[in-house]
Amino acid sequence: MRILTCLKPGEFAYSDTPAPELKSGYAMVKVKRIGICGTDLHAFEGTQPFFNYPRVLGHELAGEIVGIENHANYKVGDQVSIIPYFSCGTCFACTQGKTNCCTTLNVFGVHSDGGMSEFISIPIDSLFKDTSLNLDALALLEPLAIGAHGIKRAQIKPNEFVLIVGAGPIGLGAAAMASLAGAQVIIQDVNQNRLDFAKEKLHIPFSINPNQEDAFIALKEITRGNMPRVVIDATGYKKAMEQSFQYISHGGTYVLIGLQLDEISFSHPEFHKREATLMSSRNATREDFQWVADSIGQQKLDPTLFISHRIAFDDVAAQFPDLINPSLGVIKAMVSFE
Repeated sequence: MRILTCLKPGEFAYSDTPAPELKSGYAMVKVKRIGICGTDLHAFEGTQPFFNYPRVLGHELAGEIVGIENHANYKVGDQVSIIPYFSCGTCFACTQGKTNCCTTLNVFGVHSDGGMSEFISIPIDSLFKDTSLNLDALALLEPLAIGAHGIKRAQIKPNEFVLIVGAGPIGLGAAAMASLAGAQVIIQDVNQNRLDFAKEKLHIPFSINPNQEDAFIALKEITRGNMPRVVIDATGYKKAMEQSFQYISHGGTYVLIGLQLDEISFSHPEFHKREATLMSSRNATREDFQWVADSIGQQKLDPTLFISHRIAFDDVAAQFPDLINPSLGVIKAMVSFE
């Protein structure tokens, strides 16, 4: 089978290797779709935290089961998504249902070789099936579920203001899921094209470009002086994460979906007087996948809106460097084996 490996920052190589053998408790999946995410782009740039090379990237996946033992829920021919967070099932987090932050979590395509491969062997417990969804939608469940998990963590109430900082694919997905939760969503980014996408395609009512206006003043005006009850960082950038502490309302919540390798700092007196809540949001759970799948199935969410570019698997190595170029206007690039 053919695989694509990121040998080191800035360098890909195709190779041929035997397909994995089918083993008990696992399914053999023929990969059909691979979404390119920020983790993949950062790995290529050499800026992804906690990352080692060489690595086969790819964890936003959809494919077809081509080998599996007898199972009540899955069979050969089923089209599936992959929940790429392999957990131990026995640590304290896992026993509390928080398999997304297992103490020995192995993220497929990050900590171990992933889905840029013709075939993959996947634990059956990590498969997700919804017969109402096509391959594109199945591949987009994972990035949308990341945003959904952050929204669920924030416990959003109808009609309250929610600020999403960062209009990349994760931020846009979080904005879409916050809208479904009933929030009045404000999205902030320095990329005007992505803000326009959020308004035109996702119908996000408010947007702020800090390069064009004072974000603090704009938030005051939008929220009638109260500031957003929920602020969500989807940038992972230290400066943006630290600046956003000033945007939290009194009694508000700040959720960090973005990941920063460095330390972040904030004014404790300002945070304390707000009696604010600070929380992280890591990966997603099966319940988040189900919420996104149900939203798509009920036509509340159109995942295809996020796909701005399509790439054949054989062209990924040549075209990948272009995906980092902001002028290309990439929202979500989707790789296909077909």
